[in-house]
Amino acid sequence: QVQVVETGGGLVQPGGSLRLSCAASGRTDDLFSMGWFRQFPGKEREFVAVISWNSGMTYYADSVKGRFTISRDKAKNEEFLQMDNLKPEETAVYYCAGSTIHRWTGYTEIPRYEYWGQGTQVTVSS
Repeated sequence: QVQVVETGGGLVQPGGSLRLSCAASGRTDDLFSMGWFRQFPGKEREFVAVISWNSGMTYYADSVKGRFTISRDKAKNEEFLQMDNLKPEETAVYYCAGSTIHRWTGYTEIPRYEYWGQGTQVTVSS
């Protein structure tokens, strides 16, 4: 079992930046990848970014490429999502997710991730 807890959400002005953190605990040696998803009001959860726990290889949703950066600190069992140039339409609940499935197929799909945090609210508004 792996537990993940997100922190770092809050209110930010359009064009501003925010950094989300996710602390993992438990059997973290089993992790293959960790990702970030977001859920807009009334919509399904959508993929944002993912990082390989071991190699650090990353993938991003097209909508955030060039503005968001995912990273991890294996020694501290943490992953991060640096979000720059945020837009009001990116107001959502952001979720950290962990996967022990050792393949990249379906990395944008929710069922691929076994472990989820409770989410942290990000509000982009002036």
